[in-house]
Amino acid sequence: MNKLFSLFIAGSLSATIISCGDDTHKNTATETVTTAPSIPNISLSIVNTYPHDTSSFTQGLAVYKGQLYEGTGGAEYDVVGSKFSKLMKINVKTGKAQHSIDLEPKYFGEGITILNDTVYQLTWREKKVFVYTLPGFKKIKEFNFNTEGWGITTNGKELIVSDGSSNLYFYDPSTFQLLHTQSVTHNGELAYNLNELEYIDGFVYANVWQQPYIYKIDPASGQIAGSIDVSQIWDRIKTIDPLADVPNGIAYDADSKKIYITGKKWPELYEVQLGQ
Repeated sequence: MNKLFSLFIAGSLSATIISCGDDTHKNTATETVTTAPSIPNISLSIVNTYPHDTSSFTQGLAVYKGQLYEGTGGAEYDVVGSKFSKLMKINVKTGKAQHSIDLEPKYFGEGITILNDTVYQLTWREKKVFVYTLPGFKKIKEFNFNTEGWGITTNGKELIVSDGSSNLYFYDPSTFQLLHTQSVTHNGELAYNLNELEYIDGFVYANVWQQPYIYKIDPASGQIAGSIDVSQIWDRIKTIDPLADVPNGIAYDADSKKIYITGKKWPELYEVQLGQ
């Protein structure tokens, strides 16, 4: 998302801890260096490439019953996003919206997810989540919550939300009551800037804001189980369109097992295959 501040970024691919004796024992102390295990790398290969609308400041991406949906950001107070935030049903092959609604200009749209024919769309600073029915995007509810909204996904029972911190928040879908919070860590260090989310086969996958990484997270423990480096794809995007923004957007089709990724104002959307 377009954040107007910088956060300290933890959760790097490796951590080094150095311990040594104090100054009074320089001649006798032995310096010990311990290198913590790095996050396992998960390989990525491109299966198919599709067009993506470069006016879409992608904040959320989801596949439901074989159909791709996208939520975008933009508000009257933020000119870096699009003019308005949108919720859209997308034709994958053309990249065009088949159905679209605008949010009010005062709202900056964020992540989306779909559960039981119901779309949940977060907002950023406004701390509201909008609830729509499918197929017509009829808004039926809105809830308030206590953090910024960044990414959202579902494990089929709960809604899982990120706010740019090191936390994942688990909410009740019917009331948006907070059920519990899970910190995300690697080797005991907190991993910040968790952004757009997707739930795939028991794990939460999270874009790391402004970084070329997608983390694979065990939602039960908060441990990072792997990292996907999308640097090559991001470099490709920059050569095609220098105005393209950061990677953001992961969608999983549970029926076909297809995974899609894209970014803010990217000219392309990719179907990808992940290694073990």
